[in-house]
Formats: sequence, structure tokens, C-alpha cells
Amino acid sequence: MDFQSTCDLIARAVADAIAPLAGTPDAGRNIRMGADGTPSKYIDLVAEDCVLEYLEEYPLCRTLVSEEAGRVEMGGESGTLFLDPVDGTYNAVAGIPFYAISLAFAEGGRVKEAFVRDLAGGETFSATEGKGAFLDGTRIAVSKTTSLDASALSVYGRKFDPGRAMQLGQKIRRWRLLGASALELAYTGCGRIDGFVDLRGTLRVTDAAAGILICTEAGGTVSDLEGKPLQFPNEVTIGRCMVATNGTMHRKIIEYLR
Repeated sequence: MDFQSTCDLIARAVADAIAPLAGTPDAGRNIRMGADGTPSKYIDLVAEDCVLEYLEEYPLCRTLVSEEAGRVEMGGESGTLFLDPVDGTYNAVAGIPFYAISLAFAEGGRVKEAFVRDLAGGETFSATEGKGAFLDGTRIAVSKTTSLDASALSVYGRKFDPGRAMQLGQKIRRWRLLGASALELAYTGCGRIDGFVDLRGTLRVTDAAAGILICTEAGGTVSDLEGKPLQFPNEVTIGRCMVATNGTMHRKIIEYLR
């Protein structure tokens, strides 16, 4: 079974497992400290356990890197799978229908396959390196917006240093904060928003690996705050800042952030 078909089965199992929990007090119980250094909620662990159970029987990878469990050797032939079992945990706990499972397969230092399933709405975003990005099987492309004053961006700034985010926010038409980075990157890829900017320095490889491939395969551009290629370590304790756009506005946004 290929990567995308396997991810579909995993996502279905996760959606079924967490559906009764979403929006309940039980979902938000702190169970333990996750590998990423933040508390793991009950709903996160239920979702992750579904994935681990499947991968133990049908290993997709040699190594799993997950937001909750950290680095786990799975016994597959090759490759690394980056997993965020519930991207947008706060939304899921609060009953806000915007959260996803994010899976990305990497080999030789490059992400080859990406899968993001909206666990509330059911949409599936996918990408294969060099073959484009898709929404429910239909090829997607980034928006054609060229000016900041006509753009819709998702912009996250630091609480203690909001200056750059506010400066950029004054230049754009619509400011969105949706709360699930994998989906926001996918939304950039399909043109629903024109870009995703995260200045917090907390974005991890498990949050972003799948969404980056979807965005870039759809024609978008992703970089660090200097406009340079973004490099993530293969573990979950180090965060990064990110700028992801439709490409045409990328240089303008980088200039405003400097």
C-alpha cells in the first residue's frame, strides 16, 4: 500500500478515536510532558496511540518523529516519518472545527511525501515531491495576489515582541489567526489565504514538514525571516520562524519583517 493510502487509513482511525473527545473537558487533560517540552493533552495521546498501533504492524518508516513521543525506531526499511497527531490541539479541545493530522515522509534529508487531513471537516491535502499538491485529489495552486493591501495572511507574533507582526499587519487587508499551522500552510497552497507567517520561533518540524511540501508543490515559497531556505532539525525540541507565501509577495513580506 502506498504512502497516501496508508495515511488515509491512519487518519480515519484517528478521526474516529478523537471525535467523541473533541470539545469535551476530558480532551484537554494534561497527561504528561511531551517530547517537544509542552504538556501532552489526552486528545493528543489518543490520536498518537492510534498511529503508533498502526505503524507497529505496518511500519512506514525506519524512524518516527512525533510531537508527543519524540523519536521512536519503528523497524521499517528506510526514511523518517514526521507526525503531529493533532495539529491545532487547542481548537480540538475547545470544539473549534479546525484541527488536523499531519504526516510527512522524508528520506535523504528531503521530504518526499506529505499528507494533512482536516479531522473536523474531512478535507485531505497531499503532495509528492515533484508531482504537485492536491486537495481531495484535485490539483491545487497558490493565489495570484500581488499586493499586500489586497492580501489575507495568517500572522503569528511574539507576545513580548509584537512590533514586527503589527508592522506587517498594518500593510495587509485581512489578518487571520486560525490556530493550526499544517492547515494554514495547506490553505496557502490552495489559495484560500495568501501566506502564513510565524514569528514566534516555536514552529517545529512536526508542525511544518507536511505543510511546507504542500505549499511549495502548489507553487508557494517558504523561507526563514531572511528569505533563506528553511532548515529544521530532525527532532522536536527546537523551533523556527517561518514565512510561507504564494511566492509573488514573498520578497515584500521579507522586507517588511527586517
